[in-house]
Amino acid sequence: MAKNPKFKRRKDARPDEIVEAALEVFARRGYAAARLDDIAARAGVSKGTLYLYFESKESLFEAVVSQSFAPNIEKVRAAIALADGRIGKLLPTLPPVLAHIMESVPVAAIVKMVIGESQNFPNIARSWYEVMVNPVVGLVTQTIADAQAQGEIRPGDPRNYAVQMVGPIFMSFIWNSVMAPVGAEPFDIESLARQHIETIMRGALLDPEAAP
Repeated sequence: MAKNPKFKRRKDARPDEIVEAALEVFARRGYAAARLDDIAARAGVSKGTLYLYFESKESLFEAVVSQSFAPNIEKVRAAIALADGRIGKLLPTLPPVLAHIMESVPVAAIVKMVIGESQNFPNIARSWYEVMVNPVVGLVTQTIADAQAQGEIRPGDPRNYAVQMVGPIFMSFIWNSVMAPVGAEPFDIESLARQHIETIMRGALLDPEAAP
């Protein structure tokens, strides 16, 4: 009887272990080259066991996005809440949050994979857009709109502002994943984010003295 709880915990942990293994295999090999056999072996389960939890590689990728990446959106949302809606207070808190996310999950590798393989596997791009891109752009857009309503940000399309803000950070992810491995100097994400935020907000804030 004493062994039953241990067995139950192990069984309950299997989906998470499989998702973690899939994240590592997708990041290293890409979507097309990732084999379910390799993912199962890395998770320490049989391929048949993997199919008990995930019906296909596509559903497994969806789980990777939802479980490994989507929770990071809540970290950004929490930072916004702590800033009480004041964008001048919020901005200095974002660079370390972005750096932590980059260190904790292979964002750049997955983004590169989605871009490189989306033509042949459009559903992985759709999953990434629905779970990550759209919520992030929407969150930043709403934050900008709120700041405009409070008189902090100059008039302009909030969504355009959002893309202006996240675009260079996104490109630094791609640079570090594509260019750095072939000899280019990688970017320090936290330093780049801090400088970019300082630069864009000195142009966007109605009161430049409120810029971080």
